[in-house]
Amino acid sequence: MTNPCIICVAITGSLPRKADNPAVPVTVTEQIESTHEAFEAGATIAHCHVRNADETPSSDPEKFAALKEGLEKYCPGMIVQLSTGGRSGSGQTRGGMLPLQPDMASLSVGSNNFPTRVYENPPDLVDWLASEMKTYGVKPEIEAFDLSHIIKAKEMWDKGQIADRPYVQFVMGVKNAMPADREVFDYYIKTVHRLFGLDAPWCAAGIGPSQIVLNDWAVSSGGHARTGLEDNVRLDKTTLAPSNAALVRRVVDLCDKYERPVATWAQARTLLGLRMPG
Repeated sequence: MTNPCIICVAITGSLPRKADNPAVPVTVTEQIESTHEAFEAGATIAHCHVRNADETPSSDPEKFAALKEGLEKYCPGMIVQLSTGGRSGSGQTRGGMLPLQPDMASLSVGSNNFPTRVYENPPDLVDWLASEMKTYGVKPEIEAFDLSHIIKAKEMWDKGQIADRPYVQFVMGVKNAMPADREVFDYYIKTVHRLFGLDAPWCAAGIGPSQIVLNDWAVSSGGHARTGLEDNVRLDKTTLAPSNAALVRRVVDLCDKYERPVATWAQARTLLGLRMPG
């Protein structure tokens, strides 16, 4: 394979705490420093959440603005992707940062079960988030926790709710949602190719111990890969990951194994149809 692999680093998330792993970056300064190290290791997308001082999740646009400004300064060219996930707020507060015009934002287009709750993405909120992203020129990353979410993305694209060809990320390994199942994974790829074209880019994320499994499947299958402390705080059962960069380097090793170059930030922007900075 010669097609470059885009590495996305999910730096913080809403759940991991320093009690789980001291390397989890919580403050904006910590997140910028951790992302900079991951950027230098090969990551070209930063998937971002923000936290309060007590480590609880937040949707505060001011925190997102400070983080975005720092990443653009210290990780020039890196794609900034802000989360509109439901753990950080409810209703339209989830999209309060979209006027900041990040390069990308996550978009979950359907509901599903999580370990202890229902991850609610009602149709009216999905439509509103998609509309805001279109208004502010933000490319959505479709977080597909289920096959129906890929089908829904196609419906929204056909209706013009999504401006560009959808970029779909398969999320597997969440308890009570889709496990890391290879046959399902392969069918997801087949579905993306059928709906969006054989050259449509896609990504995959695995949660917990499924992270390295999905990294391997994605890189070896021609897709792009997500890693980071949001999804997994360990290198193995007994070893905590020392940093986001350490998890990025595991994906770089897989790229070497499967003879795929790691995408530069400029290549990643071209592959995803994103504007160049400046």
